[in-house]
Amino acid sequence: MTSGALKRMRLRGMIRKESLQILRDPSSIAIAFVMPVILLWLFGYGVSLNAQNIPLAMVVERPDANTTSLVGAFQYSDYFKLQDLDSIQAAQQAFDERDVSAIVWLRNDFSDQLLTRGEAPIGVIVNGVDANQARLIDGYIQGVWQSWLFSYAREQGVELKQPVVLEPRIWFNAAVRSRNFLVPGLIAVIMTLIGAMLTSMVIAREWERGTMEALMVTPIRIGEMMIGKLVPYFVLGMGGMFLSVAMALWQFGVPLRGSFWLLTFVSALFMLVALAMGMLISTIAKNQFVAGQISIIVTFLPAFILSGFIFQISSMPVVVQWITHIIPARYYVAMVQTLFLAGDIWPIILANSAALLFMLIVLFALIRRKAHKRLDV
Repeated sequence: MTSGALKRMRLRGMIRKESLQILRDPSSIAIAFVMPVILLWLFGYGVSLNAQNIPLAMVVERPDANTTSLVGAFQYSDYFKLQDLDSIQAAQQAFDERDVSAIVWLRNDFSDQLLTRGEAPIGVIVNGVDANQARLIDGYIQGVWQSWLFSYAREQGVELKQPVVLEPRIWFNAAVRSRNFLVPGLIAVIMTLIGAMLTSMVIAREWERGTMEALMVTPIRIGEMMIGKLVPYFVLGMGGMFLSVAMALWQFGVPLRGSFWLLTFVSALFMLVALAMGMLISTIAKNQFVAGQISIIVTFLPAFILSGFIFQISSMPVVVQWITHIIPARYYVAMVQTLFLAGDIWPIILANSAALLFMLIVLFALIRRKAHKRLDV
C-alpha cells in the first residue's frame, strides 16, 4: 500500500473517530445548536438599542387647544408612554422616584407666546444617568416638537422659517431597527464561542481521559491529527452558523442583501480561525474547566466587547482601537453586517478576508510548533 493511501486511511479513521465522539457527546451538539438558539432569542428579543414606551410626564399648566394638540402628538408617538400630571412638583417627584424618564412642561403662557412671538419654549427635563438613553429621548422629544411646529404653521397659513432644512436619508437600515444590527453581529460572537469551545474543551477532555496518549503511540502524524480533529468540528460549527442565519432571516426578519454563498465562504474562513484558536488553547490547557475559562476570556469577551458588535470601534480610545486589530471577530463582524445590510461590498470583504487568512496562517504555524513540543511522533 502506498504512503498516500496510508495517509488517506489514517485521515479517514481520525475523522470517523471524531465524528463518533461527537455523536456520543451531547455537550458538543448543545454547543453547536442549542447555545446559538438561546443566545439569539435572548439578544434578539431581550436586547434593543431603540427606546420605546418611554415613561414621559406631561405637565400642562393651562390646557387649551394648542396644548391639547401638542399633547396628542406625544400620545400618538410610538416612543412615549404619557403620564398626565397636574404640577411640576408632582412630575419632579415621579422623576426622582424613576417612575418617569423625562418631563415635558408646558407653562401657563405657552399659547400666549406661541401667538404673539411665534415661539413657545417648552421645559424639558431628561434623566441623564444613561447617557445614550438620554440622547435618544432628547432627540425623540425634539422630533415630536418640530413635527408639531410644522403642522401648526400649516394650519395658521404661515411658513415656519428655519435657516437650514434637513432631509435625512437612512441607508442600509431604513427602519432603524437595532435588531438588524445586533443579530448579524451576534452570529460572529456565537461562531467565536462555538469554534473555540468545541476544539479547546474536547481536546482537553481527551487529555483528561487518557485517550490522547493512545493517539500519540499510533502512526498518525501531527498534521493528519489536526485535520482529522478540525473537519468534524468545522462541519458541526458551520451547521450552527446555518441555523443562526436561518433564525436571523425568518425569525427576526433581518434582510440578507448580499450573496449567501459569499456569506458562507467568509463564515467558513472565520470558523477555521475560531477552531484554530480553540486548538491552540488546548495545547496550553489540558483540563476542561481551565480550557473553557481561557476560551471565554480570550475569545468570547474580546469578540463581545472589542469587535464592534455593540460598541463602535471608532468611539474607543486610540490604544484600544489598535488592540482590536488582533481580534478576529472584528473582521468578521464588519463583513457579516455588510453582507446582511448593505450587500456585496468587495473592498470590505477582500480586506477583512485577507486579515482573517493571515491570522489563520499564524495560528496554524503556532499550533504546529507547539504540537511538536508536546507530541513525539
